[in-house]
Amino acid sequence: MTEEPDTTIIPAAYPELKALIIDGDPAVPLSEEEAFALYERNWRFLDREKLTDAEKQLIRRLTDRFGEGEVYV
Repeated sequence: MTEEPDTTIIPAAYPELKALIIDGDPAVPLSEEEAFALYERNWRFLDREKLTDAEKQLIRRLTDRFGEGEVYV
């Protein structure tokens, strides 16, 4: 199995991820693992109705890579 390279994600590009950045700058890149952890810790605060298609795809991809459960988007 080949290890996927860790790319960075700009939270400002994803409305709900941006909203989860409380004490930081949403323009500062996060690693994919950091972004996944932020989504996972704060899932209850996300407004799933406001998730864009791009953000849903991001969450699915991150869950496939780092998660162990179902994706609810």
